[in-house]
Amino acid sequence: MTGLAVLAAGLQAAGYDAAAALGALWQGAMGSWYALTSATLVRTVPLVVIGLGIALAFRGGAFNIGAEGQFYAGAIAATWVGLHVGRQPAVLAVGLVLVTATLAGAVWILLPVWLKLRFGVLEVISTLLLSFVAESLVSLMVQGPLQEAQHIYPQSDEIAVAARLPLLPGTRLHGGIVLAVLAAVALWYLFNRTLWGFRLKAVGLGPRAAEIGGRINARRMAALALLGSGALAGLAGGVEVSGVSYALYQHLSPGYGFTAIAVALLARLDPLGVLVTGLLFGALEAGAGAMQRDAGVPAVAVYVVEAVVIIVVLLAEAAARRTAAARAGS
Repeated sequence: MTGLAVLAAGLQAAGYDAAAALGALWQGAMGSWYALTSATLVRTVPLVVIGLGIALAFRGGAFNIGAEGQFYAGAIAATWVGLHVGRQPAVLAVGLVLVTATLAGAVWILLPVWLKLRFGVLEVISTLLLSFVAESLVSLMVQGPLQEAQHIYPQSDEIAVAARLPLLPGTRLHGGIVLAVLAAVALWYLFNRTLWGFRLKAVGLGPRAAEIGGRINARRMAALALLGSGALAGLAGGVEVSGVSYALYQHLSPGYGFTAIAVALLARLDPLGVLVTGLLFGALEAGAGAMQRDAGVPAVAVYVVEAVVIIVVLLAEAAARRTAAARAGS
């Protein structure tokens, strides 16, 4: 609510009709069944899947900032496979597309993992820089090996029908929503009900203490967390190609890899919480387009809401920690 209040005040000060803008935001995100399923939830899926990967990495004390690059690696791989599996049964074709995309995301983060283990290079830097490489690679592919047959437009041909995720009738919502929910439940179980999850948390809270007290290989746990994070981001790229775009082109992602960092942090790295925060950010991004179209307000204004939400949560958490520390001291 604080974010929306700040947005309303800013719009009013800038000369816009704040009530009309917020109304358009709501209508575009939640105003109808079609808006919910074909706009909000479609944008929620990649945010949730990538957000789960970010939560996995951060929980193990590894900071994967380059999910955008891993997303694009998965999208490239999914497109290539999707163009060559037209004669396969749909279940097999879709499975091959998604598995290949997942592997591509993991492969894309292998270099940062190796640099971290071998030379101590911060993964914050290496993963981020590889995102720019991935974006350039997409440009190269859609103007070269994967360009559409007529060689006119910088995009690929559409993938085979058999390689596409099923759609909810009458909407644009695809089967990726089921994968996102299942992945969240599986990751929650892994975090809270397994020894591996406990070790991961221990490494994230204090790698040195985990090594000495728990005899846990902190470097190995962080590497596995990074690989899993990259794999999930790659899966998101495959889902986007198989369920939404059906083709590869430049700027396929509107910044999912970076927004998902906020999704994971706002959920406090809890997988089930990522489902909620992913829906929140998906709704904001879906409503932004309607706000610009129907009320004439630039869509970037929604980023104000996202920023304020994050700041408020961080301040509240800091205040809670100070209160807890003061009580412990007394």
